[in-house]
Amino acid sequence: MEHAPVFPRPKLALLLLFPTFVILTLFLYYPTIKTFILSFYQVQFLGLSKFFVGLENYQTLFTDSEYLRIFRNTAVFVTATVFLSMSAGLALSMLANTKVRGWRIYRLLLIWPYALPPAVAGVIFLFMFSAQVGIVNYFTDMLFGIKPDWLSTPALAMSVVVLAASWKALGYNVVFYLAALQNLPGDVLEAATIDGASAWQRFWKITFPMLSPMTLFLLIMNTISAFFDSFAFVDLLTKGGPAGSTTVLIYSIYRDGFEYFKTGFAAAQSVFLFAIVVILTVLQFRISKKKVHYAR
Repeated sequence: MEHAPVFPRPKLALLLLFPTFVILTLFLYYPTIKTFILSFYQVQFLGLSKFFVGLENYQTLFTDSEYLRIFRNTAVFVTATVFLSMSAGLALSMLANTKVRGWRIYRLLLIWPYALPPAVAGVIFLFMFSAQVGIVNYFTDMLFGIKPDWLSTPALAMSVVVLAASWKALGYNVVFYLAALQNLPGDVLEAATIDGASAWQRFWKITFPMLSPMTLFLLIMNTISAFFDSFAFVDLLTKGGPAGSTTVLIYSIYRDGFEYFKTGFAAAQSVFLFAIVVILTVLQFRISKKKVHYAR
């Protein structure tokens, strides 16, 4: 028996979808195609003239020592931010999943940092880690007699940027991990407790494997977010310094495109960043699919 189509008037459906197609074309598809084309050109005189250079922009991107260092900075930042935000989010979600007095307030306090704009989170950490008036240096001076210059020391500056980005993403991970924890089958954990499994054994052998679908989802989303949402933290905290030690790919795109007006080269970096995110997403789905456990 054939079923009637859900929408029997396709012309009307296309008419209703037409405004969406127009918006997507103007603000998504056209800029994407234009950026890809522009990556093969060298733009001069604020866009008044451009010259076709083929793959020269990409060749410079992969051979210039400055951009190789930017790639390393980006890899360090993304890896550290994703690991710290997800591990801390899972740990706090485990604690927040217990019913204690005031548990609603605790959950709200864990989630609210995600509601802050990245610029606001960056300003908070800028004042906290200020060498002169920062509260962090107040405590380090009181306890250890030292006042590090956090934002002017390469290793410390990257640590502050990672910490700020991880804190901002913490609430996002807590929300999803907490929802996943509340939907786990309680009878399995109760059976493990009766069998004498310790708290760590219950977590590592039962809880964590059953959280693998959510972990995979958060791994993908946190990786993409770390690539694209790091601009505000770098711009507000370090401006890419000291000595380029915190310059990541998204900040390099902004700097080359809007400060140095190397539009073609910035377009090549944008295409490369887009390719990285696509490849990582596909690989994570393909490789992790067999290791993801879905509870029945």
